[in-house]
Amino acid sequence: MLKFMVVLYKKPELSEAEFHRFLRDVHAPMALKIPGLRKYIQNHVSPDPTRKHPGWGAIVELYFDDWKSMEAAWATPEGQAATADVKEFADLSRTNWSVVEEYSPPVDQ
Repeated sequence: MLKFMVVLYKKPELSEAEFHRFLRDVHAPMALKIPGLRKYIQNHVSPDPTRKHPGWGAIVELYFDDWKSMEAAWATPEGQAATADVKEFADLSRTNWSVVEEYSPPVDQ
């Protein structure tokens, strides 16, 4: 399985609430229509009074079978529409993305 991660920064003119609402209610339904998508997770920053805000608003994980199926998915009308939609709520000058390899070492307890 291939994981594609997107680190999203909200557009400055949006409130935190507007950014999160748009990502959940508008963008997620579009992303879920991408052919070949196997799993989709949104990780939204939670308010934490004991830690500094990281600056980004959310990290999105998209899972595909392999590199070929991911590239084919982005080339579909649904993939292109979801990609184009990101500019509606995210600051593209700061937002970034990458294919990643997940490593999970055992946890000693």
